[in-house]
Amino acid sequence: MFDGLSLKLERVLKNLKGYGKLSEKNIEDSLKEVRLSLLEADVNYLIVKEFIETVKNKAIGEKVTDSLTPSQQIIKIIRDEIAGLLGNSEPLNIKAKPPVVIMLAGLQGSGKTTTAGKLALYLHKMKRSVYLIPADVYRPAAVLQLKKIGSSINIPVYETPEKNGVITQTPENIVQDAIYIAAKRAYDTLIIDTAGRLEIDEPLMNELKLLKNKFNPNEIIFVADSMLGQSAVTVAKTFNEELDITGVILTKVDGDSRGGAALSIKKTINKPVKFIGVGEKLSDFEVFYGERIADRILGMGDVLSLIDKAREAIDEKDAKSIEDSLAKNDFTVKDFAEQLKMMSKIGGIAQIAAMIPGFSKIKDKFNPEAAEKEFKKINAIINSMTEKERLNPAILNGGRRKRISAGSGTTVNDVNIFINKFEEIKKMMKSLRGGKLGSLKNLKNIGGIKNMFNNL
Repeated sequence: MFDGLSLKLERVLKNLKGYGKLSEKNIEDSLKEVRLSLLEADVNYLIVKEFIETVKNKAIGEKVTDSLTPSQQIIKIIRDEIAGLLGNSEPLNIKAKPPVVIMLAGLQGSGKTTTAGKLALYLHKMKRSVYLIPADVYRPAAVLQLKKIGSSINIPVYETPEKNGVITQTPENIVQDAIYIAAKRAYDTLIIDTAGRLEIDEPLMNELKLLKNKFNPNEIIFVADSMLGQSAVTVAKTFNEELDITGVILTKVDGDSRGGAALSIKKTINKPVKFIGVGEKLSDFEVFYGERIADRILGMGDVLSLIDKAREAIDEKDAKSIEDSLAKNDFTVKDFAEQLKMMSKIGGIAQIAAMIPGFSKIKDKFNPEAAEKEFKKINAIINSMTEKERLNPAILNGGRRKRISAGSGTTVNDVNIFINKFEEIKKMMKSLRGGKLGSLKNLKNIGGIKNMFNNL
């Protein structure tokens, strides 16, 4: 996420930390680098100009606090101003009288239909009764795509009537019928997947305005492809002027190395980014927290988001079981396997790694594809072990290790390396046990993630 921008800004911050004392020239030179980094990230020129002036004025006029060095003070100012540009998410308006209507709008290819599924899953986890409405009657297979998404997450989808493969209802009729059905079946949240175009045109806007005026959605959310940078911001501005949108969802953020859209959109249209799509899976969907994203951009990690993911993914009973093992100083391969499962539920290794403070210092040496491959190998080795061996790896003699390597499609050396790594992790877990270990829902417990990355 925003790796290109992050790399450049981290270099600037590193240089700032290298100064014993900061002069006005040091500050100006550093801010020139920040300015160039933001412009290269496709952040709006006027926004960059205002950002640099604000940081400069604060940095030169700010009294250094006792707890911070001059460089730390400027880094804090930069961090806070980036967070201010990003803004913070505002909650969805779902406390209104049901059914709550959420209309998604945007250009074709922005990821509206997939986003409808991601938002539906997010709301379903909040115990909302969601109903998906396919109001895109123009794009081939748009209705089928939404049905497949709905089926995969057990969310009902309005059955659009067809004749000879052609949809026989207008978007207005579809939404009207869906609202009637929702009232009968007690669905409390409706998500409308509207049509898009390759570019903004009058028929598109007229259709969206008709739906807005007739059904008065509680939320009108613009879905934008973050990889389009300033183009996405320009389109968002037009949609906002025409529809008075209530917020934005940025898609494909995981593939966006620049961050221009995220850093420009709030300032440009004065509407919050509410969520971001961070991967292809329907669960790859996050509430947008500007301060947390600012920390990620500056290489400071994002522990809070990682803990949120852990809380959502980790089963209470599994966590308690491993905690009991730790309390008894009896951490086993079986416990380790459970932690690997927990990690896979939280997200891919690259996603988890990016949220760990200090990871930016080693990310050039870290190969997520190789790490994923290593994890698969480890899982294969564990799956080839007997229950007795998982509970007591000390019994793994040469014959057992040879059998495990054959069963997992690995070498005996691979098995030996895994056992050695496991013993290292076991020692680390033992040392953590004496400290403030807390619940396994606390990030520090999840398999010593950072240490495991260093060992891979």
